Amino acid sequence: MVIEIVKLAKNYGNLQALTDVNMEVKQGEIFGFLGPNGAGKTTTIRIATGFIKPDTGWVRLIGLNPWTQSAELKGRIGFLPDRVSFDSGIDGNGFLKYMSNLHGLKGDNPWQRELLERLELSKSALSRKVKGYSSGMAKKLGLVQALQHRPELLIMDEPTEALDPLVRQTLFQILRELSREGVTIFLSSHVLPDIEEVCEKVALIRKGEIVKAGSVEALRLGKFRTMIVDFVAPPQAGFEIEGAEIVAQEGPRITLRLSNDINQVIGALSRYKIKDIIYEKLSLEELFLEYYGDSPVSDD
Repeated sequence: MVIEIVKLAKNYGNLQALTDVNMEVKQGEIFGFLGPNGAGKTTTIRIATGFIKPDTGWVRLIGLNPWTQSAELKGRIGFLPDRVSFDSGIDGNGFLKYMSNLHGLKGDNPWQRELLERLELSKSALSRKVKGYSSGMAKKLGLVQALQHRPELLIMDEPTEALDPLVRQTLFQILRELSREGVTIFLSSHVLPDIEEVCEKVALIRKGEIVKAGSVEALRLGKFRTMIVDFVAPPQAGFEIEGAEIVAQEGPRITLRLSNDINQVIGALSRYKIKDIIYEKLSLEELFLEYYGDSPVSDD
């Protein structure tokens, strides 16, 4: 396992931030860590990256202890914090050079140049003091520093915040490319479309506890989905569809609720003349609301 998190717990005074958090992430996976603000995502990441210590439990990144072997880990992981801030007196070039030195990079870096081009950070922007950067530019610079040394493991907290839609799509393409090369990517976010679009597996955290983990498809299993069927003519009284529950009917339009194999329902519907079918796969947003509907919003 590239990431192992075992029985992690953390208190801040009377606040129980994390309770018995367990996670495993394999090499090459794009793993989503999903939860509302205040659920414990950032606390988990700060512990995993060695910034704070847990009350109980342990973490291993690439088989290394982030507290006792941090120097060895630095060159092998890339990290993007939730809030990107810089020394006010440094420009973009200076910051990237400083971070390159920390990662042991010397001389020309074609991969860095490619990242700057794809993430749309111009030479003129890099020559400016980072103090004057917009939040979007600061995020791009943070992404480049996290990626420029081609880490084995990439940990990102809210990576798309402040990015415009085109740059967001470019970032996702970069992450997919890295995943195919064997890079492991741990992506924390409360932005549901981000997780659903790019992640293969997810863990859902609520009030400091993991409430569900697995592939996105596995999380959908057994959950109700909705299908709207427009028949050519209204079905006769007593109409039933095997494998589905009728929840509404208005003339020739019937709304069905599915919880089992869709093929069974399609087979039953094939006996009728149908004008149209509206069916959407259960979204991660619907799953999110099921687990988090009453969660308060606070700081992580």
